[in-house]
Amino acid sequence: MIFELVVCGVILLAVGYWATMFVMGRRDDVLHGKFVEERPDIERARAMPPVPPARPAAPAAQPGADSLQTLLAVIKRDLHDAAR
Repeated sequence: MIFELVVCGVILLAVGYWATMFVMGRRDDVLHGKFVEERPDIERARAMPPVPPARPAAPAAQPGADSLQTLLAVIKRDLHDAAR
């Protein structure tokens, strides 16, 4: 009885996998049982507009000594408040 249930379960799993692949359009996988790499459509690639060139990012401003001292003071104050 249990063996029959296991066999039916495996068969149902295989049918479910087959149906899923068929619905997803992977009919080559369903028919041959191996994964076939999809070939890119050349016509679809030509129809896409060209990508505009990316603008170079502005260089980040270098932190000055004053801003670093202010940041250090804020961190020290936060640590002192957290220690209380």
